[in-house]
Amino acid sequence: MKSSYSRTYRIPAFANLLLGFVVACGESSPDGASGDVPSFQGPPPVVAPDSDEMDSEEPEEMAPEPAPTDSTAEGDLGDISLQPSDEPVGEEPTVEPPETEVPPFTGPPPKFVGNITTGNSVDTNGFVFSDHWDQITPENAGKWGSVQRTADSALNWDALDAIYDYTEQNGIVFKEHTFVWGAQQPTGNITQEHVQTWMREFCGRYPNTRLIDVVNEPPPHTEPSYANAIGGGTNGDWKWIANAFTWAHEYCPNATLILNDYNNIEIGNQTQHFIDIVKAIQGQGAPINAVGAQAHGLSGANSTPNMITLLNKLHNDTGLPVYITEYDINQNDDNTQLARVQEQFRFFLDTEWIQGVTVWGWIFGRTWVASSGLVRNGTARPAMVWLMDELGRPVPQ
Repeated sequence: MKSSYSRTYRIPAFANLLLGFVVACGESSPDGASGDVPSFQGPPPVVAPDSDEMDSEEPEEMAPEPAPTDSTAEGDLGDISLQPSDEPVGEEPTVEPPETEVPPFTGPPPKFVGNITTGNSVDTNGFVFSDHWDQITPENAGKWGSVQRTADSALNWDALDAIYDYTEQNGIVFKEHTFVWGAQQPTGNITQEHVQTWMREFCGRYPNTRLIDVVNEPPPHTEPSYANAIGGGTNGDWKWIANAFTWAHEYCPNATLILNDYNNIEIGNQTQHFIDIVKAIQGQGAPINAVGAQAHGLSGANSTPNMITLLNKLHNDTGLPVYITEYDINQNDDNTQLARVQEQFRFFLDTEWIQGVTVWGWIFGRTWVASSGLVRNGTARPAMVWLMDELGRPVPQ
């Protein structure tokens, strides 16, 4: 805000005559010193807040009133210090509203192609992550068991803090993996209060989380030991899953909430089972926003036409957008990997309701399977070169 400032002006002739008449009638100034009139302080100038440019410049000078052509000895009071307003006389001052805090993101982010951390690191092996990927999922740091070892132990956010801060500094999308799962959860007797506290603490700490795998790999794949403690209903109404989504929405209301699984775009009966769970929790009003397909099974002989059929069924039967959440092609042969990435990714990129793809690792020898890495011995494999060219991003050098 500008500091107040004073300028000197000469009283016009008419004012001199009037004041001369007052003095001639025997009036004196309030402090008893005839001829000394206290300075008048007008309203301070109104400026728009946080204007560094305005603060750095002197205000434009105003032309002083011309000196009177004649005056009486008693009536000429000389220069009087005033503090004028820059606003025109007779007009209401215009006050700019103060800047407000930028609200958190709402709704799904733009379509992305992202990746995961490498051993909890983001930039790795001499490469800058944000040069090549516009979204990140922590591979392990976001799992509840990585943050809290036992149900009643302290929460350790160190690894997750660093990953989240990287996304904030580099303007890339942060996706949480995962809130509730049948593995890598705290040990001990987990109650509903523990689950809600975990979600509430996470959401309060990372308010710009854009997407969350709320429940990962539901039965028959995995089931958390505390499923009955948070609602039960496995193979029935799936109340524990519905509750998990309700609580996630309560604490992270701006995040896109996902039910994530594997084999749901590779094997027909597993696709249907997954759809049945989604419909059951939708029937209870669970705030599920999207479904996630890990897509690990696309590394092998599974055909692209079969994948497309099941992806369409998953989307059409649930009415929800789809995220490819853990994509990798575990092929040591460069040409085989390239061919599968090309035919599958073309469909992902061309399909509007597939709203993002997360590749599950990119450095060869540092992914969870032997040969899925896209950069080998410091050199981009053909699949990585093709993908970066397709996305208009630089190829790692």
